[in-house]
Amino acid sequence: MDELGKVLADASTGNNKTVIITVVNEAYVEGDKSMLDLFLDGFWLGEGTRPLIHHLLIVAMDGTSFERCKFLGLHCYQLKTEDELDGEEVYMTPGFLRMMWSRTEFLGNVLKRGYSFIFTDADILWLKDPFPQLYQHWSVDFQVSVDGFNGDPSSEDNYMNTGFYVIRSNNRSIAVFNEWYARRNDSSGIKEQDVLTQIKQEGIFRTLGFGVRYLDTVYFSGFCQDSRDVRAVITVHANCCRTVVAKVTDLTAVLHDWKSFTGSSSSSSTNGTAAFNWSAHVACRHSWD
Repeated sequence: MDELGKVLADASTGNNKTVIITVVNEAYVEGDKSMLDLFLDGFWLGEGTRPLIHHLLIVAMDGTSFERCKFLGLHCYQLKTEDELDGEEVYMTPGFLRMMWSRTEFLGNVLKRGYSFIFTDADILWLKDPFPQLYQHWSVDFQVSVDGFNGDPSSEDNYMNTGFYVIRSNNRSIAVFNEWYARRNDSSGIKEQDVLTQIKQEGIFRTLGFGVRYLDTVYFSGFCQDSRDVRAVITVHANCCRTVVAKVTDLTAVLHDWKSFTGSSSSSSTNGTAAFNWSAHVACRHSWD
């Protein structure tokens, strides 16, 4: 068993060959309060999320983030690339696109090894255990978050966001990832998420019988579309946001909102829920200026 095989086996122990995967680099582990620290805080403060840390695999894009992961005692794997992607890769820069394609290749390799997984960006707070919600539809090959939910979980008009999804390892999912990664050289200047959307629009999902469920933002929310129900929300993604600093600022506010809600008597009352409002995502709005 090679290094990746060992860490996948360790992370999936007792979880039916299913792991939770996130990808970080140096920009995500540095600072007084790093993005990785904030991500892990979600597991600590969320409802039923603490045991999930045993199934979390941190994929490090450079030596610094790998050493930080090992120091924290987590399941860690260093993904070697031609050029170490250690700095902040701002949205849609060449470094950002290279990192996304390296990630796609790696995740396809995980599927080929027979492992299903939840992929989660590190700029997502896990406030509840998502498995009960996802297991209700486990027969579906691919359950993916969206920037804005149109009310129909089977509608291809939903714009998927591959910052959070669960995918089952089978011939259909492997075929999709093979096709996805094969298009990298013909997709200059296009992010990998949009390439997957093109594949969907061409009808390849339907041809392969690849089942997709689009996740309701009431449960799997983000800054593009906040959850309407704080009692139901499972994850909060700092999408529609451009920089790490802005993401950390506004996710910290989300965590404070969550702690305030769960620590108050209003968390068990309908009236209290109706009165709840998320803090405005000010830093993320200004990150586009």
